[in-house]
Amino acid sequence: MKINSISPQKHKYLQIIDTIAKIPKRLHYVGTLPENRITTVAIVGSRKPTAYGKEVTYQLAYDLAKRGVVIVSGLALGVDSIAHRAALEAGGTTIAILPSSVDDIYPRAHIDLAKQIISGGGAIISEYEPETQIYKTNFLERNRLVSGLADAVIVTEAAIHSGTLSTVNHALEQGREVFAVPGNITSPLSAGCNGLIKQGAAPITSAEDVLEVIALDLLQPQQSLALGSTPLETKIIQLIQSGIRDGDQIQEESGFDASEFSQALTMLELGGTIRALGGNQWTLR
Repeated sequence: MKINSISPQKHKYLQIIDTIAKIPKRLHYVGTLPENRITTVAIVGSRKPTAYGKEVTYQLAYDLAKRGVVIVSGLALGVDSIAHRAALEAGGTTIAILPSSVDDIYPRAHIDLAKQIISGGGAIISEYEPETQIYKTNFLERNRLVSGLADAVIVTEAAIHSGTLSTVNHALEQGREVFAVPGNITSPLSAGCNGLIKQGAAPITSAEDVLEVIALDLLQPQQSLALGSTPLETKIIQLIQSGIRDGDQIQEESGFDASEFSQALTMLELGGTIRALGGNQWTLR
């Protein structure tokens, strides 16, 4: 797979990273990045979540992705991988920030998940040059990028001394919104979240709690069609939402060939998501 290298300052979606400490001069990625800034939420937590942690992580990630929110996490075991998979199953976009270089995916158990993220229209990103050896310090350094790329950070389940809390510290330094899922007060894996809430983090029980703070527009009824049933359909909808109406321009911006594009356009029209204005001009219903 092609490894791309880019300066964050030269990409509209990545420019938000300018607010973090130790801004990487270049980021390396495989897959597709949103062309413009889109509401993005990082979801992090325990590598060994309870059944409760798994359930709330999946539900929040799925519901946010369904609204058109990009889900960011670290591809780690537990909460991270659940968030990525939920976003994919919702037909949304998810991005993984690696502690390794993109040509040496870590953990290896998630190589297939990384491929699914890429084929689903998302990307895997690293600040490390290809063929760079992985060090223990990479994991904590990676966390500043997970929070830095997001508009808000959600902690779904974490112990009181969880490494996840380093992501929260970065988020606070970066001025990001922090949300925590309240949990059973007798559960050690909820102690970190409950502690964050006592310290001022916003408690979260639904995707709406986050959107009310960072993206009120996504709560409006007209946003219910923010995603299609395939990555290409979603791309077409997003391009029309951005103001592009011309069919030829939409196809060019989508990056797909004419045959695939025509089929996706037809399915969206038949499904009542878009309608023709005449002269190869399109709009959302």
